[in-house]
Amino acid sequence: MSKPPKPAYELTAAEQRDLIALIQQGRPLPERYRFVLFEDKREVELVWNGKSRDVCTTVLPFQTLEHIDEPRAETRAQGDLFDSRGRQLRGWSNKLIWGDNKLILSSLKAGALRQQIEDAGGLKLIYIDPPFDVGADFSMDIEIGGETFHKEANLLEQIAYRDTWGRGADSFISMIYERLILMRDLLAEDGSIYVHLEPDVGNLVRVALDEVFGRDCLRTEIAWKRTSSHGNVSRSFGEIWESIYFYSRSRETWTWNQQHIPFDDSYIKSHFSSVDSDGRRFTTSDMRNPGYRPNLKYDYKGYKPHPNGWAVALERMEELDRQGRLYFPEDKAKRIRLKRYLDETPGQIAQNFWTDISPINSQAKESEGYATQKPEALLERIIKASSNEGDLVADFFCGSGTTAAVAEKLGRKWIATDLGKFGIHTTRKRLIGVQRALKAAEKNFRAFEVLNLGRYERQAYLNVGGRLTGAQKEQALARKETEFRELILRAYKATAFGGSESAGSANTAQDGFFHGARNGRLVVIGPINLPVGRLFVEEVITECRKRGATRVDVLAFEFEMGLFPAVLEEARGKGIDLTPKYIPAEVFDKRAVDKGQVVFHDISFVEATPRYDAKNTFAVSIELTDFSVYYTQGAFEAAIAALKEGKSEVMCEQGQLYKVSKSKEGIITRDRLTKHWTDWVDYWAVDFDYLSRREIIKVPVGTGLGGVATLPGFEPPQGELTLPDFEERWTGGYIFENEWQSFRTRRRPRAGTDHRQAHLRPAGTLHGGREGDRHLRQRYDDAGAGECGITMARIDARVA
Repeated sequence: MSKPPKPAYELTAAEQRDLIALIQQGRPLPERYRFVLFEDKREVELVWNGKSRDVCTTVLPFQTLEHIDEPRAETRAQGDLFDSRGRQLRGWSNKLIWGDNKLILSSLKAGALRQQIEDAGGLKLIYIDPPFDVGADFSMDIEIGGETFHKEANLLEQIAYRDTWGRGADSFISMIYERLILMRDLLAEDGSIYVHLEPDVGNLVRVALDEVFGRDCLRTEIAWKRTSSHGNVSRSFGEIWESIYFYSRSRETWTWNQQHIPFDDSYIKSHFSSVDSDGRRFTTSDMRNPGYRPNLKYDYKGYKPHPNGWAVALERMEELDRQGRLYFPEDKAKRIRLKRYLDETPGQIAQNFWTDISPINSQAKESEGYATQKPEALLERIIKASSNEGDLVADFFCGSGTTAAVAEKLGRKWIATDLGKFGIHTTRKRLIGVQRALKAAEKNFRAFEVLNLGRYERQAYLNVGGRLTGAQKEQALARKETEFRELILRAYKATAFGGSESAGSANTAQDGFFHGARNGRLVVIGPINLPVGRLFVEEVITECRKRGATRVDVLAFEFEMGLFPAVLEEARGKGIDLTPKYIPAEVFDKRAVDKGQVVFHDISFVEATPRYDAKNTFAVSIELTDFSVYYTQGAFEAAIAALKEGKSEVMCEQGQLYKVSKSKEGIITRDRLTKHWTDWVDYWAVDFDYLSRREIIKVPVGTGLGGVATLPGFEPPQGELTLPDFEERWTGGYIFENEWQSFRTRRRPRAGTDHRQAHLRPAGTLHGGREGDRHLRQRYDDAGAGECGITMARIDARVA
C-alpha cells in the first residue's frame, strides 16, 4: 500500500528562505505561517500579548477553617445524616473557599475533592461575574462606633489582580482564559456555564469562550438591562445593559428547564381582557385543526367546525365543556374557542433580553453593601433554568455570595470561592442567615465548610519539582527556604545576620536560631508550614536569655490557638519583650516587597468568661469581656503628614481607630471612632467541644503531609481524566465547628456579646482533660482590620 502524499505547503522560494533563516536564528515565526504550516480547525482566534495555553497543574489539599451548621431541632428527613444535636455528619457539605481561584480550580480538578464532586453528581452549573475593576470588588464600608468609613482593598487583593488591570484587556483576558479552561474541565458533560461581563470586555471574552468551549456550544447571549437611562451621557449612547454568555459543556446535551416571565399589567389588560363569572381573567385561542382532518369535522351544540376540522375529538370536546374550558360566541356562525386562564399561565417564555429584573439598590432587603452585588432574582432564573434540585453549582468569583445563597434556597449544592477576605466574610454571614431562615421555615439545608489553601499554598511556593535525587531535593529545598526567609526579612525591613545593619551587637552572626535584627530587636521566623506553638516560643525565650537579649520579634504565618496573651505575660516575667507578628500573604509578591508595601500585623485576641448557672448544672453562658487590638496600619505620623489638605482618613494607632482630618489651613483634628471594644467585633462563634474533630486531608500517595503535587497536563476530556491515588493524613489540627454565632449585619450593626448554652452535657475525659471538662473555643473577626483569630478556654461542665 502506497504512503499518503506529504502535504504541500504553498510557499514561495523567498518565503522558504525567510523561514529557514528564522529557524536557524532561533527566532519566532510570524503568526501567519501557523495557519499555513500547521492544521488548525479554528476559524477565528483571539490573540493577545502574552497568550499561552499553559494551564496551572498544581494540586493542593484544602485546609478546613470552620464547619458551620445550624443545629436542627428535628431531623425527620434523612435522619441518618445527622447526629443527636441535629448537625450534619455525612453527605455533601457545601464549600466556601478563600484564595486564588486558579489554584483552587486546579486543586478541585485533580485533587481529592474531585471525587466528592463526582459523587455529588458532578458540577452541573457555573456562574461567574469576573471583576474588571478591583476597587469595586474588594473595598467595603465598615461601621465603627456609629461612623461609617470606606476601607480600600488590602494589598493582597490588589496584588492578585494587579496585572489584570495594569495592562488593560490583555492581562484580563489572560487571567480569565486559563481559568475558563480549568472550569470547562470541571463541568459535567451536561453542565453549563454563564459568564457575566460588562460591555468593555464582553466581545473579547466571547471569542475566548468560543475557543475554549466551541462556538457550537454557545446557547445564547443574554442582555440584562441593569439600569435605567442615564442623563449624564454626552457624545455617545448610555450603557444600560450587561452581557451574560451561556455555553454548554457539550453540543448535544445540557440541563434545561424553560423559564417564564410574569406578564406586566398592560399585557394582562390587552391579552386577558375577558373575565369569568368567578372573576378569573382569561383569553381564548382558536380550536381549528392546522391540517385537514375529516374525522374531526362534527357539529357541536350548533357550532360548525372549520373546514379542516376541530383541533380535538368529540370526547375531548365534551370533557373541555364539562370543565368550563370552552368559550361559546353568541353568534353561532362563529366558532367555539378554548379558554386560557391567566392564573394557570406561567407567563411569557423567557427570551434573551431581560428587562424585568432590577439591580440592587442600597435600600434593598437583600443588599449586603457590596458594590457589584447582583440581584437574587437574576441568579434564581439562571439556576432554575440550568440545574435541578440537588445539583451542584459553583461561583468562582462569588463576591457577596448571591449564587450560594440562592442555590441553598433552591435546594442545590454549591461551591463558592473568592480572593477577597471581605467577600468570604460577607458570604459566610449571609449563608448562616439563609440556614437560620430555612430552619425557621422547617425546610432542609446543608452544612457548609470554610476552606482555604493556607499553609499548603506556602508549601507550593517551596515545592521542589524535577527529577532530583533525595540529597539534591534537600539542597534545593534548603536553598528555597533560605531565599524565602530572606524575602520575609526584607519585607519586614530587617537585616539578615551577616548583613550590615548598624545595630551594634544585635548584628553579630548568630548560631542559626535567630534570622535577623531590626531596630535593635532580634527577629526569628517561625516554621513556614506549621503554626508557632508554645514549645517554639519557650525556645525563643531560652535563646534570648542565653544571649542576654531582652527584645525579640517572632514572625509567623500562623500561631497556635490559645497561645496569647498568657505566653506574652510569661515572657515579660522572664524579662523578655516578645512581640509576635503575623506574616501577611503579600510576601509572596516580590514587587510588593521591593516597594515596601508589606505590613506585618500584631496579634489581637478576645477575652471571654464562662458564667455558670447555679440552678442548672448543665447550662453555661459565654460572655465576651474584652477585645485586645494591636493592629497598626503603618506610621501614624507619616500618614498624617501625607494627608492632603481638606481631606480625612481613618487610621489606626495603639489599637484604636481615629478619623484624622486636615483642614485647608493645615490644622489636624483627630476623632476616636472606637468608643468601646465591641466596635471591633464583626463576628464571633463558639465551639463547645473543640478538639473533638480532627482535620483529615487527603493527599496524593507519596507526597507526605504537605500534599503538594504538580501533575502533568490535563488535556484528556473529563471522562478520561485519571486521578491519582489518595491517602488520608491527620494535619495535627482540629476543625472549628460553629455551634453558635453572632455577627453584625446592615440592620443590626452590633454583634451580641454573650450566649447561653442550656443543655451542655459532660463529655467524659476529653483529650487529657479531667472528668466533665469541655474545650471551648471562640472564633472572631476583627471588623476594622479584617483579621480573624481563635482563642481557647476550658469549661468545667460540672456533674450534678
